Amino acid sequence: MINVIIVVVAVLLSAALVWFFFAPRRAAQSVEDHGVQTARIMVKGGYEPAVVQVPAGSPIRLDFDRQESGECSSHVVFPDLGIDRALPAFATTQLTLPALAPGTYPFACGMNMLHGELRVTGSGGEAHAPQTQAQAGSVLQGPEQIRAAQQAEDDERAHEAHELTRRLIVGVVCTVPLLLVAMLPMIPAVGAWFHGALPAWVTSPWLQLALALPVMSYCGWPVHRTGWMALAHRAPEMNSLVSVGTIAAFAYSLVVTLWPGLVPQGAREPYYEAVGVIITLMILGQLLETRARAGTGAAIRALIGLRPDTAHVVRGGAVTDVPTDDVRAGDIVEIRPGERIPVDGVVTDGTSAVDESMVTGESMPVTKHVGSEVIGATVNTTGAIRYRATRVGADTTLAQIIALVKTAQTSKAPIQRIADRVAAVFVPAVVLIALWTFVAWRLWGPIGQPAYGIICAICVLVIACPCALGLATPLSITIATGKGAQYGVLYRNAQALERTSAVDVVVFDKTGTITAGHPSLTQAVAYRGADGAEGTGTPLDDATFALIAAAEARSEHPLAQAVVQAAHARGLDLPDASVFTSVPGQGVRATVQGHTVYVGNAALLDGALPAQQVDDARKVMERFAADGATPVLAAINGSLVAVLAVADTVKPDAREAIAALHARGVQTVMLTGDNATTAQAIAHQVGMSTVVANVVPQAKEQVIRMVQDQGHVVAMVGDGINDAPALVRADVGMAMGTGTDVAMESADITLMHGSPMAVVTAWDLSRATMRNIRENLGFALGYNGLGIPVAAGVLYPAWHILLSPMIAGAAMAFSSLSVVLNANRLHAFDPTRAKPRHTTGRLAPVTIDEQALAKPAADNTATTKGHTMNDVHEAIDPVCGMVVDPEHAADTRVFHGKTIYFCNPHCAEVFDQDPAKYADEA
Repeated sequence: MINVIIVVVAVLLSAALVWFFFAPRRAAQSVEDHGVQTARIMVKGGYEPAVVQVPAGSPIRLDFDRQESGECSSHVVFPDLGIDRALPAFATTQLTLPALAPGTYPFACGMNMLHGELRVTGSGGEAHAPQTQAQAGSVLQGPEQIRAAQQAEDDERAHEAHELTRRLIVGVVCTVPLLLVAMLPMIPAVGAWFHGALPAWVTSPWLQLALALPVMSYCGWPVHRTGWMALAHRAPEMNSLVSVGTIAAFAYSLVVTLWPGLVPQGAREPYYEAVGVIITLMILGQLLETRARAGTGAAIRALIGLRPDTAHVVRGGAVTDVPTDDVRAGDIVEIRPGERIPVDGVVTDGTSAVDESMVTGESMPVTKHVGSEVIGATVNTTGAIRYRATRVGADTTLAQIIALVKTAQTSKAPIQRIADRVAAVFVPAVVLIALWTFVAWRLWGPIGQPAYGIICAICVLVIACPCALGLATPLSITIATGKGAQYGVLYRNAQALERTSAVDVVVFDKTGTITAGHPSLTQAVAYRGADGAEGTGTPLDDATFALIAAAEARSEHPLAQAVVQAAHARGLDLPDASVFTSVPGQGVRATVQGHTVYVGNAALLDGALPAQQVDDARKVMERFAADGATPVLAAINGSLVAVLAVADTVKPDAREAIAALHARGVQTVMLTGDNATTAQAIAHQVGMSTVVANVVPQAKEQVIRMVQDQGHVVAMVGDGINDAPALVRADVGMAMGTGTDVAMESADITLMHGSPMAVVTAWDLSRATMRNIRENLGFALGYNGLGIPVAAGVLYPAWHILLSPMIAGAAMAFSSLSVVLNANRLHAFDPTRAKPRHTTGRLAPVTIDEQALAKPAADNTATTKGHTMNDVHEAIDPVCGMVVDPEHAADTRVFHGKTIYFCNPHCAEVFDQDPAKYADEA
């Protein structure tokens, strides 16, 4: 009868536990305060309320009132928003969010053990881009604010480590003699000496109780408080399991001590030593984790330390030293030899060489003169200069790098979903397993050993370690993104870090990635008809060259700028173009002093010139292209006048990077708007075999899609505005940090050094990180998958093996420690020592159907400066340069009475930041 009662009670308890842990939670409603939806969340062993509901369409302010200390709740992380906010102990921290789109935005503590939800309901509001949300959490903080927050976090961790050390000392002092008096008498020879030579009170359970009480009450207080608070919040975690297990063991031992008659004769052994060892090991594990996690902020601290604390600002005609935070845009700053530049700006006086290796990775200093841009945190080496501050505080390059690193460290990798799904049911499952372990031992265990069920249930509770599961992914992500920043690879989020490991095709845009991106004019040959088609020595006269350069002057294309710089080098005065049209992927059309000037490739001049003239110039073009230069044709008033050669040098490490990728089984493709001969010449120099030439900007995105359709995971590497659509389309977009802001905003990874080898570093670090995360998950799931059944006693029927609660406690602590130690191995990552891990053979080689690529329309209508176009069949996205069908435009804007069309919402957002900058290009 008693067994039936036990089973019925166990079933009822199981149902109650399932309801308690998994029943829907009521959401607390926000309160409107001057147009802002506000909610107060108490942080104490969990979040109260754990679910906050707000209507869409309004900004949100969450006040986190943290009423405790300790590592677990020291941060709140919104992974979907890329926000990580430190929560100082016993203080209220405000977190302001923009109006969010309807949906559920989960948040958790830094160790992924405490969980909550922000629910945005209704149909109002706008979906903000991830980077905009990240700005709400971190980008708007300047270096000084980030420094203060990091220092406060370091101070709290130091205080936590000091507190845990004190408790650990007390635990060791009490647990060691407790272990001796409990375990030594079990050894026959020693036991006889104990009972014969020592007083009876030494071997009595009362001494063990006296030694265990300080450990249970003082050392274990943080564990018990956090554990039971988590249970009260219906979000149990590791502390909950340990607290329930040790309290059960202590209560059983207390009954044995005070009322031994209530327990059968063969089950009167107390387990105080197990309680002491478990709690002491728990404190040791927490101390090791706190110290290990303290090292994850090293990358942020190192970046913050690059910025000088003071700046020499010219005010009132005198140079005054002011804190860097007080520098304002427009201030004139003086920099002396050997000093670091405090903020970004433009040189107004003087010449010097600046070491920019912090940003570009180039060891050679860069000469700066009037008009040159300088970057904060770089080092002035030789002369003294003065410059005008243009970007300060949170807008500086350094602040944005820091913010990007912090955002990436707090984002959640897709692989973490495995851990999240397991963690959501882990603790309730362990409690149920412990309950039914006791029932199973009571029903089928050996007669006369009723304590076995209690001991096995305690072992199940103690050996389970959800903390290791929670640490498995975030700790590796944090360390990896910090290492990436050290080597100039900035991951926007953890998704990019994980996705890069699967990349098997890397598509390079030629200019600025494979080549230096700074072409120069090497030859300018006048066209003299069929007899002069070889171009052997007929120089181009200054008047004609001035007209050509004037047409190019309003284009930002690198080839155009090379022509303009060559004209300036000749000392030519360039007239203004009255009408200017840029044809993406082809060239420019302009009217200069009444002359119609075409400058571009053969496709631009097709139909605008007699076909014979273009055919006569082909030999010159082929000769230039064979030398690796880009041939450019120039026509004035319908006649071909010149063939120009513009060459761009290959980056020194481009060939090494391509070879390294091939050694890793990664295929490479080069895209370029250049002709096929030039493209093949460059590809031959760097060792690439797949080349797509004559590619217009809109076709770059098409190439990416074509490769993806073949089953490949594609990374796109670019640096220009016209690369933005392809960067967005690719599985992983990589932007050179030396390129445009639009490209970097569109990319998942920014390669600050501008070196092709950074692509290899990004791939190697991603592979190493994902391998490390899988090992961590293996440790966490492996320990629990094997340990819990053993703790429950599955080995007892065959081999009579039962796990001691002390061994269970040691295994629990070691599982967390193993994850921490394994994750910290990523600190040793060195790209120069990374070994290729070949992955070839998974998919067929890439094939490109160039016939299927988009071809520009014959007329290729574009918006012409100075003219109003009433019947627009095609328009140019002014941000990325893509041709847009107005009827199917992703977004539009009206600026000065004119409608501007965009190929994707991101380009529209970039336009909104500075409409005047892009309006003329529309």
